[in-house]
Amino acid sequence: MAFFYPRPPLDLFYFLKIPSIFLSSPHETFLHDRPVDCIIGRFQLEGASMSLASLIFGRRKSIAEINATLDHPQKGTGLKRELRLIDLTCLCIAAIVGAGIFSTVGEAAANGGPAISFLFIFTAFVCLLSALCYAEFASRIPVSGGAYSYAYASFGEFFAWVLGWSLICEYAIGNVACAISWSDYFTDFMHGLGVHLPAYICTDYLSAMRGYEEVLSSLAQGLSLDQLSRSLQEAYAAWMSAPQIGGLRLIGDLPAFGINLLITILVYLGITQSKLAGNIMVALKMTIILAVIVIGFFYVTPDNWTPFAPKGLRGVLQGVSAVFFAYIGFDAIATTGDECRNPRRDLPRAMFLALAICTLLYIVITFVLTGMVPYYELNVGDPLAYIFGRHGLHMLTGVVAFCAIIAVASVILVFQIGQPRIWMVMGRDGLLPPAFAKVHPKFKTPGFSTIITGLLVGIPCLFVNLTEVTDLTSIGTLFAFALVCGGVLLLPPASAEDRKTRFLVPYINGKYLVPLVTIAGLIFVGYNHPTEFKNFLMFNIHADQIPYWPLLLIALGLSVAAFRKNLSFIPSLGLLCNLYLMSELGAVNWLRFIGWIMLGLFIYFCYGRRHSVKGKQTA
Repeated sequence: MAFFYPRPPLDLFYFLKIPSIFLSSPHETFLHDRPVDCIIGRFQLEGASMSLASLIFGRRKSIAEINATLDHPQKGTGLKRELRLIDLTCLCIAAIVGAGIFSTVGEAAANGGPAISFLFIFTAFVCLLSALCYAEFASRIPVSGGAYSYAYASFGEFFAWVLGWSLICEYAIGNVACAISWSDYFTDFMHGLGVHLPAYICTDYLSAMRGYEEVLSSLAQGLSLDQLSRSLQEAYAAWMSAPQIGGLRLIGDLPAFGINLLITILVYLGITQSKLAGNIMVALKMTIILAVIVIGFFYVTPDNWTPFAPKGLRGVLQGVSAVFFAYIGFDAIATTGDECRNPRRDLPRAMFLALAICTLLYIVITFVLTGMVPYYELNVGDPLAYIFGRHGLHMLTGVVAFCAIIAVASVILVFQIGQPRIWMVMGRDGLLPPAFAKVHPKFKTPGFSTIITGLLVGIPCLFVNLTEVTDLTSIGTLFAFALVCGGVLLLPPASAEDRKTRFLVPYINGKYLVPLVTIAGLIFVGYNHPTEFKNFLMFNIHADQIPYWPLLLIALGLSVAAFRKNLSFIPSLGLLCNLYLMSELGAVNWLRFIGWIMLGLFIYFCYGRRHSVKGKQTA
């Protein structure tokens, strides 16, 4: 007896047929000049036939469609084209040279010794792979929106939304961390000038409450207040000295909120004011850093460079996440495509110039740090100030503190420019309410989006310390880098004219190189971590090793694809490198990131997908 189902049940088998660049079907996209085949799993839901691949990879904008928005058709709503190559390079340097040069560099040097300079070169190479892919997109799709717009052209609307949502981790959450860091540097600087700000206006509410409870617990165990860390003492003082209204203690990090407010106003007033402020801050901090380097060379002791790699390769690699954090930000200028005078030419050049300048700067600073004091003394919060204080140059510690204030403020500026422009483009595409797309008629900036960004960053600064989720900044950035590298593989082939006038990632056939890199990577990991590698292959793995499995599967799949389809080597290598760095961030950060993405998908399916302009056009 046959059974008739009016609606065929969901065929779970098709969920395993994930769209793949190495399996065949009639559906093709392009990978430079190589066809990329996709397999389509089809199922029926509520009587409507829907392709799983169409759901995830559908609603893809062509490059011509996106570039048609270069000049927004509605009169008076376009952005102002103001940024030149020098401005873009300064904004890029402003985003890169921030807190990393004053804190995380010391931690990495303490683990790896002078050899950490090679880690900066390696990390710069990984960033260069991503920068090459960003540069091709910026040259072929020179619009605001950055990686979000690039994902729309290569993967489609679904991944564009996911990427746009994940970039909130880099820009908004990253700026919360930067604002709190700026507050710490500012209060220390004022303390050095003899100005002592009340603790309850320089500490967020959550940190003060937690610190107070921890201090009470320590005092109950017989410890004295002087035996506790400085941060706990400050939190306790903030809680005890704070004024109260009806039992509620008035505690908030006002310096963090204040710098966010000032920069939000600056960004709201116009790109001209923002670029001027960025150029001035970059000139100031680069002058100070170069002066510090020159003075530091006179106190270098070459014997401190021996041993060069005291803990071997493993010690050097321990600083990967810290060193990568020092490079975050170069991608932010890609969001200013609509405000560049010549975006096709200047955006790629600015990225390459900034990466070259910052890499050279980091290498020189590493040698100065490890030459002035032994490497094992550098695991301190502010290594640059420490090395000069140790040599009795206390006046320079104040100069370094002032430079840190300028450097971190410049990072906040660039990220505060980037986030509203992503939301503006998402609003134009209908994925966010129309208010996000509005451009101020006088200031020519995305006014509503800028205000929302200021609130999203400023309010948490007052009440919480997001140290637990700051790694989301790194994982969100790496996710964007990975998708941009993968997106280049999916772009249609450039026309003959584009090959002459656009920047394109140099094509190197990855047929054998990608599999060789995958095999070499497995051998490298197995050699340096034999026990962990064996346990991994035997499925006897720690939770933090779980992210390695998706990396391994993608690497194997990409190797097969490269062998069969002659994939371009540079974007393939960039994709693998970024996924590897993502896998190093641990299971907890992955769970937080997945939770964040799931929240974004809930919003997308409730609002964005239903109001999508592209969806209405293709309906």
